[in-house]
Amino acid sequence: MSESASQEEPKPAQEDGKENKERKWEATEVKGPTESSQSIPSSSALDTSSNVPETATDEVKSQEIHLEGQTKASADLIKDTDTNVSKNFVVRKPAKVIFNLDPAVLNSKREQPWKKNFYERVEARAQAMQQKITNKDNLKKELEKKAEQKLHRDNLAKEWFNTEKMTLNTRAYLLDKLLPTLVPGVEKLLMQVEKKQKWTEADITTKFDPTNHLGEYLMRNNPSYFKDSGLSGYQKMMRDVTEDLKIHIPNTSGNRVSKMKESIKQKREQRECINEVKVKVANTRKQALQEQFSEWILDPKGMIPMVVIQNVLHEFFQNPDFQLEACCKQLDIADSLGPRLNKMEFTEYISSYIADFKSEMFEELLQHFCHCADEFREVIKMDMRRQMFAELFLHCDHGKVGFLGRQRTLALLETFYDQSSKMLRSLLRNPRQWPFIEFEEIDLPEFWGDMDNQKHIYEDFDNVLLETNALLSEKHASKIQSKLLETPEDQHKHDEHRKSTPPKQQRETTAEQELNRISIEEQEHDKESSGEKELHKELVTTEETHPKSTERGSSRELITEQRLHRDSVIKQEPPQRVSSSKQGVDMESTAEQGCHREPIAAHGPDRGSISEQVSHRDSVTEQGPHTRSTVQQEPSGEIIPEEEQDIDSMLQSGRGSIFRESKKSREAASLEYTEIPPQEKRTQEQIYEAKQFVSSELQEEVPLSRRKDHLSETTKKEVQKNPSCEKSQKIEGKSWSGKLLTCNWKMDYIKCEDEKQAKLLYSNSKFTDLHSIIRNIQSYKKVKGGSAFNGVSFNLLQFVQLLETFVGEDTPLSVSETLTSFFKRGYVETKEEKISGLEQSRHNASRVRRELLLEALFQKWDSDGSGFLDLKKVDELLYTYKEGMEKESMKKAKLHIQFPKPHPGQEVRLSSKQFRKYIELVVSELKGNEDHVLESVVEFLMNTLERSHTESMRNCARRKWLHGIQHAAETSGVSLEPVYTETFKALTQDAEAHGNKKISAHISLLEENRLLPDRGNVLLRNIASTLDDAPFVLNRVLYRDMKGISFTVVDEGKPIHVPQVQHHGNVFFWNYSVKKSDQNGSFLALPLQDASMRVFGVLAVDTLRDPQKINIFVPHEIRFYQGVANVFSSAYHHVHSREHILHVVITGIAWLCDITSDITTITTYFVEPGPKEEGKDSDYVLRNMMITRLLGLTKIHRNPPIIFRKTCIFRDFLFKCTDTSEVVLASTCGENHIAIPLRERTGKALGVLDFNIGRNKMLLYREFKDLQKMIKVVQAACYEILGELSGEIKKNYILEIENGGEVQRAGILFFRIMLQELQESLRLLTSLDFASLLLYDYDASAEPTSLPESESQEVKANTELVHDILLGVLLFIHPELELSNAFRNWERCKLYVNRHFLEKICAFDPTARHVEVNLKLIGECIRDHSRIEVWTFGNTAIEYLYHWAHICLTLMELSQKASSAIAPPLPSKTDSYVYAKMPKESLPGKC
Repeated sequence: MSESASQEEPKPAQEDGKENKERKWEATEVKGPTESSQSIPSSSALDTSSNVPETATDEVKSQEIHLEGQTKASADLIKDTDTNVSKNFVVRKPAKVIFNLDPAVLNSKREQPWKKNFYERVEARAQAMQQKITNKDNLKKELEKKAEQKLHRDNLAKEWFNTEKMTLNTRAYLLDKLLPTLVPGVEKLLMQVEKKQKWTEADITTKFDPTNHLGEYLMRNNPSYFKDSGLSGYQKMMRDVTEDLKIHIPNTSGNRVSKMKESIKQKREQRECINEVKVKVANTRKQALQEQFSEWILDPKGMIPMVVIQNVLHEFFQNPDFQLEACCKQLDIADSLGPRLNKMEFTEYISSYIADFKSEMFEELLQHFCHCADEFREVIKMDMRRQMFAELFLHCDHGKVGFLGRQRTLALLETFYDQSSKMLRSLLRNPRQWPFIEFEEIDLPEFWGDMDNQKHIYEDFDNVLLETNALLSEKHASKIQSKLLETPEDQHKHDEHRKSTPPKQQRETTAEQELNRISIEEQEHDKESSGEKELHKELVTTEETHPKSTERGSSRELITEQRLHRDSVIKQEPPQRVSSSKQGVDMESTAEQGCHREPIAAHGPDRGSISEQVSHRDSVTEQGPHTRSTVQQEPSGEIIPEEEQDIDSMLQSGRGSIFRESKKSREAASLEYTEIPPQEKRTQEQIYEAKQFVSSELQEEVPLSRRKDHLSETTKKEVQKNPSCEKSQKIEGKSWSGKLLTCNWKMDYIKCEDEKQAKLLYSNSKFTDLHSIIRNIQSYKKVKGGSAFNGVSFNLLQFVQLLETFVGEDTPLSVSETLTSFFKRGYVETKEEKISGLEQSRHNASRVRRELLLEALFQKWDSDGSGFLDLKKVDELLYTYKEGMEKESMKKAKLHIQFPKPHPGQEVRLSSKQFRKYIELVVSELKGNEDHVLESVVEFLMNTLERSHTESMRNCARRKWLHGIQHAAETSGVSLEPVYTETFKALTQDAEAHGNKKISAHISLLEENRLLPDRGNVLLRNIASTLDDAPFVLNRVLYRDMKGISFTVVDEGKPIHVPQVQHHGNVFFWNYSVKKSDQNGSFLALPLQDASMRVFGVLAVDTLRDPQKINIFVPHEIRFYQGVANVFSSAYHHVHSREHILHVVITGIAWLCDITSDITTITTYFVEPGPKEEGKDSDYVLRNMMITRLLGLTKIHRNPPIIFRKTCIFRDFLFKCTDTSEVVLASTCGENHIAIPLRERTGKALGVLDFNIGRNKMLLYREFKDLQKMIKVVQAACYEILGELSGEIKKNYILEIENGGEVQRAGILFFRIMLQELQESLRLLTSLDFASLLLYDYDASAEPTSLPESESQEVKANTELVHDILLGVLLFIHPELELSNAFRNWERCKLYVNRHFLEKICAFDPTARHVEVNLKLIGECIRDHSRIEVWTFGNTAIEYLYHWAHICLTLMELSQKASSAIAPPLPSKTDSYVYAKMPKESLPGKC
């Protein structure tokens, strides 16, 4: 003890010595600058002292001497201070080595502020000395000024200033060296000559030599030896001229200094100018932002939630075109609506992020803000609607059970839809179609073979769209024709030809022109708006000149159709919001709205403004926010009162005049419908549609492209002062309360049953020992939030989303109010239904309570985290319940459960699910209330199980590590690397904490041995290992003929422990460099098993690197390692299930993209647990896994970006989809989206498919049906993949190619399920369906000449379609037909379509090895016909056979190149993303 102390004593002294040296050096450093600061002013003072009079010079010198004395005294004082400080510092050193000193006192002494005080005093003295020097300089300057005032400056010396280059150097030299002395000498000489002349006049004789006199003067006044007492005014001016001349002499210090000063001056001026410009730009931008603030809808306090502005900035920074990701990282988005911004705070907050923006970028930002301001209005409107529906749910939920009946809700929606007017039905969505009904509720023939366009989600969507397309095609054709026919003669001939042409031929010509519409639109894009205005003017003129009976005809229908679907047809510029806030940065002012109002309103009396309550989302999307605001700001005096009352009577007062109660009922949901007289109803629809047509014309009159510098300043000022141009702070007459239900949706309305039951268990003192375990279970829950779809009932989230999908975004709030009042009257539950709902609610609560209790009991029993319990030990403890009185009853429970089959000599293991099921069966055999009996059994087992505090702490730590492995899999973004990392981390941490060992570990997976099959059919490849063993183990292969125990573990399926590897003899060592004498330690090999108990790998753990001699694994460590292997297997299959689902989605998207053309992008998201924050409930996040753009090319991200809920205020439809597990139809940023959930087997959403259909309102019915087919097959594949990996269902190999491996099977699973669906649909066909196809036999010579040419061509095309598809199908099942005489002979080929035809099709395996067909010949028969051609033909059998042939072609091509075509879609470690695309040749085309 004393030695350690003596060794430690000098250390503080050495430290103090170092500190002492530092203090001295710092004091010297301070003193140096002080002295230099003194010397510099002194020299300057001496340099300037020669230029002042003698009196001033003496005064300055005396003051200098006085200051120098003070400076020396100060320096001596500083030295003395340093010496004193060093002495005090040395004296204090012994105090630092006293051992009995209190540590707190020692720390306080070490922290004394002596150093700070010392430097403060030194700094004060230095500042005082510097101040004295400054005062002396100021005094010198004042004396010089006084001397200058006494002297008269002679400006005659300025004549010496001349910058002529030839004499510049000479003149400067003379002025500097000679003339300052020569000029006074000459002056003295002249004065002396004048005296001599006077003397001569006075007859005084003197000897005077001017030369000698001048020489004497020059010698007496040589500036090198004598100092002149003062300068004359002439000399002083000459000195100034000399200094000015020196500046112009090149390569001199004065010249260089002058240039430097000039450069510095220019840079300073330039910098000041730039700063002024920046200030002006900043002020202009702030002014523009302040004006833009008024366009937002504000809360009652006139403020905006900060999270909304942060979302706007985040969305703008995320735009890849701007490359502002760095700015996005600086955003810290708020979690709630609490923080709010007023106008000034709004301006300052945005300005802090855009200080470095260029003008173009700022313009884009302002446009984005203007557009988001309008989007925010829609968000608030949607939120008002959702609040309305949420209150409706609470009103209808009389028993407060938390759910409503699904069938009753859909029945009421159907009734409301049927009793609505045709105009209102065009805005609502049909509740009898998908997504309101599920795929399982649609019959298979209807799902795959129904081609009735009237069953679209929007009523009569296809017909209206086709007529509108034809109208636009005719318009473009007329424009091109008018360009070609330039002369009046050509035009006259064309008119005559048009009159003589039959109407049918004109329609054919229009149809042909429609095919080229897209290319025509691109060529005529610049002049499109003007042509559309002309078209609208012609239609309006026709409408005004015809009688009212004519107005009710086709023109009215055409206007309605165009109003409903023009956003999917008319090619427009992207929506742009133009605002008056853009004045400062060359943006378009809102005064342009006023420029277009008068000419638009002057077209007719019926063209007033459309009230805000009947405005539709279509017109908003087409016109952009600028046009919408223009429509809403029309002068109210132009509206005809009668027409306005008609519109209000239809839409606003629908609650009383349209729907009323009646005596008839439909499932207890009755409603009386008051019919409107036909004439009055048609008049109302006519008025409404005319106003909608005016809205469309208004859109064409106001262009969307920005126009700059078209308005005068006076016009802008008038618009700013005009209050009618400001946006209303109300939405359809309702003010915003400042709250958003969307942000607090889960907090206010979602109540998880498990959290409720957990709180009840916490308050129950009987289960005190399980409280901590239950808390851990709740904290380790996978994904909190989200509702499961069950097909029977709706919870609040699902109910609100269903009603929101039904009414859509186009309808005003009055329609939602009407629907709400209708539901309140119609939703009536019977007494039996109420009782049933309460029983179901109680049953759900009891089920959740049971699961929590039994899971907590299982985890307490399994204290080592092995993941299983021994059935014998469970029975031994259970049979002691009530002293064995219930033993016989408990034995009966074993008859109803199937336990896993044990290996020979191995115990029967129960997993958590099997244990829970077993206990529930045991409880069901006992007498009494099941809930009470279960709690009694759990309490008995809990009290019987005795666990020490050490075991409890060890169990808690191990549960945390095991949860880390599973959590890594759930948040890895479909990557196994985090899973490997967490697995080895759990092993090493447990070995250090609970075993005091240093371990090494590696994971080996089974692979098929294709290269060396003689060494065994399978091999073990090491895919991951701990860091120390990576060079020796990683990517190494173990064959069966090599020694080792790993294959024994694989064959037996149980772990093997080798306590001492040096004595075993059958252990394979990967590190050959280790000597045999050093190969000491234990080895443990554990099998990795899937849910079906099939071994797929080995987890190996050893202690070869542990320096201890005795390092054997104890039983509790082995059981924990078994638990690690079990959790790793679950995590491994979780990642691979997501990978297989991605593979299925890629194939499904490729199939869909090749037969549809209106889908812009498809984005795939996965749901993952979000990061945990202290004091907050963790929410889930979305991972953007991949995105598919045009041509079906899919971009898969290596590190998928994460999307949080708080960043999606304007794109919350993704989280609505995952919250409800329902399909969501939404529009954002002028584009329409269809968000479809991918569900787990429990009904919760595991991912989302976001289909962006651009500006189209909806897909055509053909594409809409194809989308449903793709989603149904993908969802079925997800159910199958998840069911197989969880062990709920057994793997079913239908095709031969599925035996090639899991990855290969996932690549063809989509086509296999679609093939099964088609085969099942074909079985439902009858012989009559095929008999009608055999009648198609076209012979041109046999056709009557009276048949029109168009119909003849149609018959010929249909015949070729039927022949080619049937022939292609026959070549699959009868490949020998190609070489026979019957090939291409229809009469003989028809004989093969017999009663065995369908049986062979349904039993055909296109991937079988024995199948050999001519794919090229079949492709020629099938691929010559487009998807549209088959759909237009409208035959169910041809539809089935067409898809069946294409699927068979695809599967055959994939089986031929399985190794290259079917590969894992995930990118490698070195790639940031990868592109994936399926073979396109085998898929049906779009046209």
